[in-house]
Amino acid sequence: MKKVVISGSNKLQDKVKYWVHHFKEKGYEVIDYPKPIDKEKFMKLYPNIHKDFCKSIIQADILFIMNEDKNNLQGYIGAAAFAELAFGLTQNLIYNKNIDLVVYKMPSVEVQCYDEIKLWLELGWIQLYRKGKN
Repeated sequence: MKKVVISGSNKLQDKVKYWVHHFKEKGYEVIDYPKPIDKEKFMKLYPNIHKDFCKSIIQADILFIMNEDKNNLQGYIGAAAFAELAFGLTQNLIYNKNIDLVVYKMPSVEVQCYDEIKLWLELGWIQLYRKGKN
């Protein structure tokens, strides 16, 4: 069974639930995904949450970037999700992992990391989600 990690905004819990269900229904094991963090405990909890999330990426067969629309931006990718994607890419390039790096949809040019996403797609390092294939 292939293992999937879903990355994206933890503020979009309805979309997180949709994608977790989507992958489980297709027979994948979802080993990590964005979870809400208590604002009052954020600074205390975040370092371990981030470290554990990176460990999950190392174990994953697929890293899925759930870049849903947010803040009036199509295909929003925040700094944390981009860092997680870069971490997955580093695993592939430096440590010879074979993690499929899948971005849900092409972000709009206003998204901060648009140029990198476009370049990485052209280089074949990442791929866009294709319904039915992923």
